[in-house]
Amino acid sequence: MKQKKVIIIGAAGRDFHNFNTFYRDNEACNVVAFTAAQIPDIAGRKYPASLAGKLYPDGIPIFHQDELESLIKRFDADECVFSYSDVSYPYVMGISAQVNAAGADFSLLGHKNTMIKSTKPVISVCATRTGCGKSQTSRRIIEVLMAHGLKVIAIRHPMPYGDLEAQKVQRFATIDDLAKHKCTIEEMEEYEPHVARGNVIYAGVDYEAILRAAENDPAGCDIILWDGGNNDFPFYHTDLMITVADPHRPGHELAYYPGEVTLRIADVVVINKIDSADFAGIQAVRKNIAAVNPEAVVIDAASTISITKPELVKGKRVLVVEDGPTLTHGDMKLGAGIVAAHRFGAAETVDPRPYAVGKLAETYSQYPGIGTLLPAMGYGDQQIKDLSETINRADCDSVIIATPIDLERVIKINKPSTRVEYTLQEIGKPDLEDILAKFVKKTKK
Repeated sequence: MKQKKVIIIGAAGRDFHNFNTFYRDNEACNVVAFTAAQIPDIAGRKYPASLAGKLYPDGIPIFHQDELESLIKRFDADECVFSYSDVSYPYVMGISAQVNAAGADFSLLGHKNTMIKSTKPVISVCATRTGCGKSQTSRRIIEVLMAHGLKVIAIRHPMPYGDLEAQKVQRFATIDDLAKHKCTIEEMEEYEPHVARGNVIYAGVDYEAILRAAENDPAGCDIILWDGGNNDFPFYHTDLMITVADPHRPGHELAYYPGEVTLRIADVVVINKIDSADFAGIQAVRKNIAAVNPEAVVIDAASTISITKPELVKGKRVLVVEDGPTLTHGDMKLGAGIVAAHRFGAAETVDPRPYAVGKLAETYSQYPGIGTLLPAMGYGDQQIKDLSETINRADCDSVIIATPIDLERVIKINKPSTRVEYTLQEIGKPDLEDILAKFVKKTKK
């Protein structure tokens, strides 16, 4: 039987997981290359031999996705497997057309071949788009489970942007662990809120090794919480699947890959941000949930916002800094910082684009729809430096920081700033306490 030559189209996350679970020991296939998109500075590396297994003693090269068509011809590839998330259906099928035109098959792996079974009960939190509010939902779930006396270990969707061998299994239990593992701003935004609350969270590259470490964590483990990234579906077989939808982007829940998958397999759908969305958007999301998953329990929720120093907003010209991925491939035009600016009486939101430098200026060119928000891009040292310089160059009275982390711990800001904090608040019944109480009772039988 001829060995199939495969290229995995990815973005340093799902692609590595698909390889580890389906291709690593599969002698019928030869993965000749990965491609990389979405995340800067991933191409040019190798997936190392220590992670790739015995079939790949030299590792596997990673190229930029722009080279895909030439790579298909160069390696005489038979199949290309699309393996990243938060992309529109036209985008996915555009890549499919590229692949087919170059002569290769195009495929997508489902959860049957990529989910790993845990020895512990698993709750997964996923979303229909980046920026729906997964992290605040995860924190709320952990809060409820801890009130039941349960020890919860969180596992985060991968963001391995550094040394892949060193990042095989990462455990974060303290703020110092963020520095130990040389985390980017994007990583800190996901890990820091957990460790700041005293929770342990894992991430990395090899998600079977990560799962086994989490199940046997020294702090104890009763339940695994999968804290999903982008709008990807879980890496683990799931006992309770919770998907978060965003009425600020109605219709996206049926138009983005693989967000619709997370919606269709959900046991519970949380419609978040109903306090700041319009009625038509909320109803459109509700209608779409009913169309594809009528058995799902629907929970309405608000994303409640507070700020540390309201006096720095009222009547001021403010620069609003938002979570980077939410604005870039998440396509959000309205984040918690803008809501806070309006709610707390800002006189003006300052356009950061005239002050953008370096890689941040490149980000605005690549994502022109961002508009007058400043994405807290920090995938590497240069982006962090450019973010700091852009903020410090801006002509404003104060800065609203709406990132999940304390940005001033990472960069120096030369003007007054205030942080936005946001939490999930369910409205009406059923709520997450009701759902989780039933889950806990069922798992204890």
